[in-house]
Amino acid sequence: MDFQLKPIAYMRSDFPEKFGIPRQSGLIPELTGQVVFEPAYRDVNALKGLEDYSHIWLLWVFSEFLSGEGNAGGWSPTVRPPRLGGDARMGVFATRSPNRPNPIGLSCVRLLEIREVPGKGHVLIVSGADLMDGTPILDIKPYLPYTDCRPEAGGGFSPEKESDVLKVEFPEELLALLPEEKRAAAVHVLSCDPRPRYQSDPGRIYGMAFGGCNIRFRVSGKDLTVTGVEALQEEV
Repeated sequence: MDFQLKPIAYMRSDFPEKFGIPRQSGLIPELTGQVVFEPAYRDVNALKGLEDYSHIWLLWVFSEFLSGEGNAGGWSPTVRPPRLGGDARMGVFATRSPNRPNPIGLSCVRLLEIREVPGKGHVLIVSGADLMDGTPILDIKPYLPYTDCRPEAGGGFSPEKESDVLKVEFPEELLALLPEEKRAAAVHVLSCDPRPRYQSDPGRIYGMAFGGCNIRFRVSGKDLTVTGVEALQEEV
């Protein structure tokens, strides 16, 4: 049996590229974004009662994975989780890899506000999202603490939250080039080490597109140093 799904909304976030996106939702609460509904679903009645919930589930599509080379060979029964350094294979259903039969993601985010925006209808303002800008959203459901929270649950090979591992040196004159409301989030993202696990060259300069800027940095040991901030050129 085949099912036909279509996006009800799209995510607007500060990440135009995959690089730097948090590895899980909720890790960086300073990150804020907007869930903008498609015109056919901008009926405010569909949101009635949602304002009473503090958190919501977003079901979405790994759209970048589908459009890139990663999906060229179809899904794989085993994958190499970044959490294990990319050296060990695990079953795809034991991971949250995008390389799966149906590339659907699931994220729990905090609902900050339901705001009416001219030309967009009622928009959900959320924090802690791990979605790239433009990600298609298939559905939204309320988070129910009494059933969705399971403190006794086992965490498999990811039993604990990864701690912030890098000390970030972000010169004040460079930090000032970012919008003030995005600075704390940028520092937190960098502290979580946005590099792929297999890259550790201390001489390499990395670039992370975030909040309309390209943040360039290098990492030596546990120290990350920002070396430049440049405005991203808008596509014509």
